[in-house]
This record gives sequence, structure tokens and C-alpha cells, in this order.
Amino acid sequence: MVNNEKFQWDAVYDVAVLGFGGAGATAARFAADNGAKVLLVDSAPEGHEGGNTRYSGQMVGAGTDYEALKNYHEHMAAPLKPDNEAFANLIEGMANMGSYFRKYLDVEPVSMKKMLAGTPSTAYVTEYPELPDADSYDDYLVHEGVDDAALWKILRQKVIDRSDKIDIWYSSPAKHLIQDSVSKTVIGVQIERDHVLRNIKVKNGVILAVGGFENNKEMIQTFLQSPYLSPIGSLYNKGDGIKMLQEVNAQLWNMRSFESLGQFHGLSLRQKEGVRSTYALNVFWQESSTGSVVVVGDDGTRYFNEAEMNRHGHIYNHGDWVVPLNQERPYMIFDQQKYDELKNEPDDGLKVPGYLEKAIKAETIEEIAEKIKKSATNLTETIEEFNFMAEQGKDYAFHRDPKTLRKFSVNGPYYAIALRQNMLNTQGGGRRDGHCQVLDPNNQPIPHLYEAGELGSPFVNKYTTGGNVADCLISGKIAGENAAMIKQDLPISGGIDLNEAVVNSNFDATSDEDKGQYSVGKNQYLGYSNQGMGDGVVVRTTVGDNGQIKNVEILKQTESDDYGLKAVKELPQKMVEENTYDVDAVSGASQTSRAIKEAVKDSLDKVK
Repeated sequence: MVNNEKFQWDAVYDVAVLGFGGAGATAARFAADNGAKVLLVDSAPEGHEGGNTRYSGQMVGAGTDYEALKNYHEHMAAPLKPDNEAFANLIEGMANMGSYFRKYLDVEPVSMKKMLAGTPSTAYVTEYPELPDADSYDDYLVHEGVDDAALWKILRQKVIDRSDKIDIWYSSPAKHLIQDSVSKTVIGVQIERDHVLRNIKVKNGVILAVGGFENNKEMIQTFLQSPYLSPIGSLYNKGDGIKMLQEVNAQLWNMRSFESLGQFHGLSLRQKEGVRSTYALNVFWQESSTGSVVVVGDDGTRYFNEAEMNRHGHIYNHGDWVVPLNQERPYMIFDQQKYDELKNEPDDGLKVPGYLEKAIKAETIEEIAEKIKKSATNLTETIEEFNFMAEQGKDYAFHRDPKTLRKFSVNGPYYAIALRQNMLNTQGGGRRDGHCQVLDPNNQPIPHLYEAGELGSPFVNKYTTGGNVADCLISGKIAGENAAMIKQDLPISGGIDLNEAVVNSNFDATSDEDKGQYSVGKNQYLGYSNQGMGDGVVVRTTVGDNGQIKNVEILKQTESDDYGLKAVKELPQKMVEENTYDVDAVSGASQTSRAIKEAVKDSLDKVK
């Protein structure tokens, strides 16, 4: 391509950031602050950007003692060894995360460890308390709340505040890196824009921040030896970064490392392929793993301790914790007494709505086995052995806490719920040095190519909450600042000086960012809220002469397509019928419901 004398650039930028998630937003922000004109692109449409950062718990790995944090993370990596430079950056960044929050996020960090002090939930922070210096680790929040996209909204706003220096393109996936054939310098990137491949010249640096390959079945099979893992986060992480890295002969690392989340060590309720998995938080997991309930694998037998604390999908294995090989069709099996307990649990927002509706019912264990296509002999023996161990008060197979054991009822009915191994994120990507430069197979930097975030993160084995989000903030800053540095003149390849290649004057490179201009008529008022899981909710409320709510229109929303969309459809009509914004939230969509209600309230506050 670079040897074609008709080669033409469509636009020119100092820095291109590929991927608008936590790492990409951070990299673009710091590149702009260092004087660069930045192009920030994402494959997702507007409102669905954010990568896994948007869907994460918003916890950021932190601490204050560098040496203790280093020791704890080295023991989590063991028996593997993390790479020195990237690992040192991660630990240094975590040890100074408090200063980062104050200086760059403009918030006072909230210590999750202190917030949860005295409760069993502190185990969410310190997942490996038996390892040395585990107490040095903490998770910081931007406020006293989790799972609400609060951190992501701050990171996104930092980009929007720099709109004079950062152009944003949505629905514009990066497809190829443009590399000089002699010096191997990355001099640009090909981006698919409105179904046309556009050549973007990049003077100082291209930053890969496109996340992993959670939604690429071929790569999951190749690198993780599983046919399919159900994604919890973004549906747009499809391994594009891996492909681009391979194109420029980058060195890959940590390709086997990935994380799961949720009840039963990374198992979620089974969803269709291509749909985001809904995972239950640990409060539900504790209830569903106590009493007359087991989980069985493909042969109808148990394969782990159901009551063991979730550690991002890692289960105990002879002194270590590892991610187990995927079972194709695991099931949760329980009796009528357990069904009644689960049914009568209070709906505190921590359960997956309607999960019991997915239960398969049968009068005998043999009938359940037939319905879920398991060996009736194996499943019957599994339940009989479990009942014996419950009577003995000792789980001889997997050492489940005796307090969680209860015999299955002799009489039916019995129930089964289909599960699937889920996928929080992959860690593999290009090996990076201390400047977040991507290295070739000889450990030499590929000129002008940088990397940040989950693509090529330094986690090699065990993992704990908030680590990847911390790395997004840390590596994003390092990559952005280094990519923004003015580089020497680009080399000439094949007799053609690409610096002098023609720039397409007919191509419109204008940013896609919505300007938020909405019209109103008589007795109509606009309202806004930033409380949802998306980029914001804008409503237009029409009121009658007597102040009665006549209509509620949602003009803009980027909530999730499952329960969030249900709230978007149902709440406006409820508000009209009840003549108030303060209606009951839609189950499973508490954040979206809160945002819609706040936006309508905001509009009504403007009524004279």
C-alpha cells in the first residue's frame, strides 16, 4: 500500500486513539493535554462506547505501600512472573492512585475497604487474604456507589471537555495499521467510516486501546480452548487489536489469561450467544449456594465447591486458584425447599430478574437428567453422595462448608437452571515496555505504536477486583503522553515520501459528538439526567394548562438493550397515567429508572 504512487491520506492527526473505553478516553485526554490533535474512534455506535470500563463495578485498584502491593501482586502472579517494566508501572500507579483521583479526576477517593469495614463484603476487595501483604490492597471509588458507570462518566466528560483538541468518531472500527515497510514505523491507520476505508495519517503515535477478544469465538477457541464464553461487558471487543498487532509482527503475551465473574466461579444464567450475560452478585451467590443445591458439569457430576467465595472465576486447585476448563452445559440443581427459599428472597436489586422462570421442573432426579441431557446414573449418584455428605456434615469431595450442606428432599419436584461459563475480559495482547510501546519479537519497540488497557495488560495469573480499571488509568496516561511527543521526520519508503502524500480535501473529518440541540413547543420542557448506565437521558415533557403530565418523550438514551430498554418503554406511560415522575422503578433496571425519573423531574422543575 505504501508503495502505491496514488496513495492518498483522508485526514491528518498528531495522535490516533483506537477504542473509546477507559484506557482510550484516558489516553486521548492526556495526549490532548500535551498539545496533540487527537482522533478518537470506536467501533460501537454513540452511547454504546465505553468498553468494559462502562460495565465494570467502577472500582479502581489502589493502595499506599508500594513494596507491599508489589509483594501481594507477585504472589498473585506466581508461579508465573510478570514483566518488569509494565508491572512496575502498574504497582507504582496503584500506590499513587489517591493523588491521581484528586489531580486528574477532581474527586476525593472513597476507600471501598473502609466503606465495607466490619462486613463480610470486605472479601470483595481482598480476594486472596491468605497471600502475603493482601491487606495492602484497596479499591477506590469516585463516590459511595458501584455498578453505576460513575467513573466512566467522569472519564468520558474529560474527553468531551477537550472537544477542541479531540475528534470522536463512533461506529468507525479501526481495521489496519499503516506501517512503513523499511523502518517498520506505524505512520497511520485505516478506519472504516460509513462503510469506506479511510487512510488516516498519524504523525506521532497510534494507541491501541480496543480491549480484548471476548466476542470472537475463533480466538476464544484458539487461545482459551473453549467453544464459547458468555460476555459480561462490551459486545464490541472482537479481537481487532490482536489482528492489527499480528499484521505488524508484534510480540503477543498473556493470551491464556482471562477473567470471569459472578455466582459459582464465573457461571451465569445461560443466554443466547451474542447477548450480554446477566450475572448475579455475590449476595445472590451466597443464597443460591447454601442448602439443597449443587452445580453439575457435562457428565452430571459436581466439579467444584459451590459455596467457595468467587475469585473472578478462579477455583481452588491443590493449593492454587485457577480458571477451570469450560463445561459446555453446566446446570444448577435444587429441590422444592430451595426453590421456595429463592422465590421468597427480597428483591434488593442484586438478583437477576425472572431467573426462576428459567427453571426446568421434574418430579424425579431421573426425569431431570433426561430433560437436561445428563447421565441419569451420574446425576442420581451425585445427589445420593451429596445427601450422604450432608448427613455426615463433611463434603469429602470438595470440602464445602458443612453449614451450607442440606440433604435434597426424598420427594420431588426438583429443578434445574442452565448456566454458562462467562467472560469478564481477556488480558492478552502486545507485549509493552515501560513507555507503553508495543514490542516486536526481538523486544524492540515498534516505532510510533502504543498500547493501553486490557489489550496486553500485565496480569498473568490470578487477578483481583479493580486491577484492569487501574491499569486503564495508568497505562492510558503513559501511552497518551508518550504518543503525543513530537517525533523525528518519517522515513521515506520505496522512494515515496508519505509525508508529502496528497490529503483528500473532500473528506469530512468532523467529530460525531452530539451537540444536544432539541426543540420544544408550547408547554414543553426539556430535562436531563446523567444517572443512568449510558451517556445521559434527555426527555421532553408536555404538560397541560393545569400542570398535568400529558406526554413524556425520551429524546436521547443509550441504556442497555435488555432491562434498561424495558424501563425506557414502560416508565413514560406510567408517569402519564399516574401524573407523577415518582413511579416504581422497573425491576432489573434501577439505574435507568432513576435516570428517567430524574430527567422528568428536571423538566417539571422548569414549569412556570
